[in-house]
Amino acid sequence: MLLEELCQRYREGERDFRGINLREGDLTNIILPGVDFCRADLRQARLGKIRLARSLLREADLSEAILWGADLSQVDFYRACLRDADLSGANLIEANLEAAYLTKAVLNGVNLNSANLQQALLIDADFRSTSDQRTDLGKTNFCGADLNYANLSGSLLYRANFADCRLCRVNFRASPERDGFITDLTGASFRGADLSYADLRGAVLEDVDLTDADLTGTLF
Repeated sequence: MLLEELCQRYREGERDFRGINLREGDLTNIILPGVDFCRADLRQARLGKIRLARSLLREADLSEAILWGADLSQVDFYRACLRDADLSGANLIEANLEAAYLTKAVLNGVNLNSANLQQALLIDADFRSTSDQRTDLGKTNFCGADLNYANLSGSLLYRANFADCRLCRVNFRASPERDGFITDLTGASFRGADLSYADLRGAVLEDVDLTDADLTGTLF
């Protein structure tokens, strides 16, 4: 389907575009809130600054898609594939990323406040913060997620749930003197999590729950 046809049908009130093929399409700056893109093919699509709030992208394939600065608030990405996708600066507030595949995804400066990442696969995902765009993962549900080798340094992780997560060699470290901010894990739950060889030096650990966590080689 051509982009012009998609936009015209959307303006006419159509919202059901399940299974649509937009591979390598350019939807930069397009406004499509509430659209149904379930099982859509959006591989390598250019979706920078797209507005998709409250949309359905369940089981959609967004491998290598560019989503920087996109409004993805309250979007349902259940079991979606976002491998190698660039979500830098995206708004993912209250998004559902349950069981989503985010291996090697770039999530610099994203806002995942109150998002659900339960059972998500986040191996080698990059959550690095910058001095003017800090990653907010407050109250995020990572329960059972695989975050091995992820970089979460300097992130806001207050009251996040990492229960039963795999966090081997995750970098939570931050230096206020060097970076200008710290990693805030206040009230976070690591109950039953694998924190082996994770780096927590300099992080705020007030009221953290480490019950049954694997702390082999963990740096505090």
